[in-house]
Amino acid sequence: MARLSAPRRALARLVTGRWGPDARFGARLAATVAATALVSVPFALALVLVESRWAPLWRLDQGAAQSLHAAALRHPAWVRVLRFLSDVVWDPVTMRLLVAALVVWLLVRGAVRLALWAAVTATAGGLLGLLVKIVVARARPHLPEPVSHAHGFSFPSGHAMTATTSCAVLLLVLLPLVPRRGRPPAWALAVVSVVGVGVTRVALGVHWVSDVVGGWLLGLAVVTATAVAFEAWRADVGRRRTTPAEGLEPEIRSEHPEPPAGAPDRP
Repeated sequence: MARLSAPRRALARLVTGRWGPDARFGARLAATVAATALVSVPFALALVLVESRWAPLWRLDQGAAQSLHAAALRHPAWVRVLRFLSDVVWDPVTMRLLVAALVVWLLVRGAVRLALWAAVTATAGGLLGLLVKIVVARARPHLPEPVSHAHGFSFPSGHAMTATTSCAVLLLVLLPLVPRRGRPPAWALAVVSVVGVGVTRVALGVHWVSDVVGGWLLGLAVVTATAVAFEAWRADVGRRRTTPAEGLEPEIRSEHPEPPAGAPDRP
């Protein structure tokens, strides 16, 4: 009977809602990620159906691919720059390593929940993007004299989605540490990275424009959903709501960025 006491207590807390703020944060985070997946997959499928049947978007995809491909054939040096940006600077591995380094730093700082948010956001984004690719199974562009090659399915762009989630995570975590006059350049760098990686993928002929847009939208959906869950935890521990302009957790500047586990915050 003693072995059943702990599960029974856990079940009672679940039924009565008497979880601590940390447990509620974890439950909300998991539920929000699951809800995002359920909402985003049908959205991605609908977007692909629109892309395949709606003539204006099909013409946009074809026109952009052909124009940029023609420009790439005329300027081989430009292609080398695009490959460096796409395969090194904005490569998903590079982006994920930056987020991983951020998570380690947050753990060292004692910001465990913020580290959890960053890790879950990056991981959920990667898994959701892969799931949608498999479900949609859209072929990549087939162009004459291709200047680059990529494996796997096309929609959504993994580069675009990873850049969106990674830049958002880095920005929302580190923004409180950036001086006010340095914040506009930080936002500009994030926007240039997200837009730039999309341009490189289309220019290299390995994605359609709609692939890139789909990656951006799914990335934003994941970040928004997990950020809302994090804000719910802040409310549970008595912290004020924040805005994207000030970062997800302004208290990261302090010596103790988060209250102890299970304890309410002290203003």
